[in-house]
Amino acid sequence: MGENGSVFLPEASSSFASEVDALFNFVLAVSTVFFIAVVGTMIYFVIRYRRRSHSFVPAPGKDSRLLELVSIVFPTILVLILFTWGFQVFITLSTAPPDSYEIRVRGKQWFWEFEYPNGVVTVNEMYVPLNKPVRLKMSAEDVLHSFFVPEFRVKHDVIPNRYTTVWFEATKAGEYRIYCTEYCGTQHSAMLGMVHAVPEAEFNTWLQNQDQDIPLLDLGERIFSQYACNACHAIDGTRKIGPQLNGLAGITRTLDDGSTVVADDSYIRESILDPNAKVVDGFAPGLMPAALGASLTPRQLDGLLEYIKSLE
Repeated sequence: MGENGSVFLPEASSSFASEVDALFNFVLAVSTVFFIAVVGTMIYFVIRYRRRSHSFVPAPGKDSRLLELVSIVFPTILVLILFTWGFQVFITLSTAPPDSYEIRVRGKQWFWEFEYPNGVVTVNEMYVPLNKPVRLKMSAEDVLHSFFVPEFRVKHDVIPNRYTTVWFEATKAGEYRIYCTEYCGTQHSAMLGMVHAVPEAEFNTWLQNQDQDIPLLDLGERIFSQYACNACHAIDGTRKIGPQLNGLAGITRTLDDGSTVVADDSYIRESILDPNAKVVDGFAPGLMPAALGASLTPRQLDGLLEYIKSLE
């Protein structure tokens, strides 16, 4: 249990995870004791005081002031202990240290976007330094989401038109899965991300390298993968909920209003920025969120355009 995890909890990998685990294990132990006591007493009463004949009439029971007092005082003390302990843990989880490193988190259908103080933006991949408190300032751009990293014992709703915050301090290097735990649409289960906890020197190097130019085609392939575009668009000729993208450049497509359009650079760019402007015949409108294109920088958009054109 605790630092090494348990059958109920994964391995603890943040500075306050042990506090959360201790409270969880206490509640679990108390609940187990009460469950055994209540069920055991019920079974004993069923056997001990069962009606042995139809003519048997039990004697009236007598009130027990001691039993009433214990049944009131003991649960009250237990509830106060849980409240005090839980409130202390809540304050710990809610109050980030003043020297915390702040990262902006945006929840969108259906991906996580992370923005660092120097302007670097990543999708579904968040790098954090080890043994340094990190404060997440979170908001949603469409519907309600919920940010959850089990190993850090961090979970908080990400709400449209409002900022929420949560913090953690990773204590073990590794990769930790990010889940969305609030149903947010058809691709909710695919809204996954990854936290990479690395030594601070490695984190600083990674952050600096994000500003280095990479070929547009490679950048586009990375964006396509980060935004999980292949979840809706096939690149191997199969059919998914969105139009296939392989062999797209230069072909003529029929739209849902009966008109046709040539898939040139302007069409592909418009389809990324405003996916409902020209809907391909046979596919439902409104499935692709416009927030995806709006979150791309001009260079990222150019890279994604080049990558889609390269698909055969």
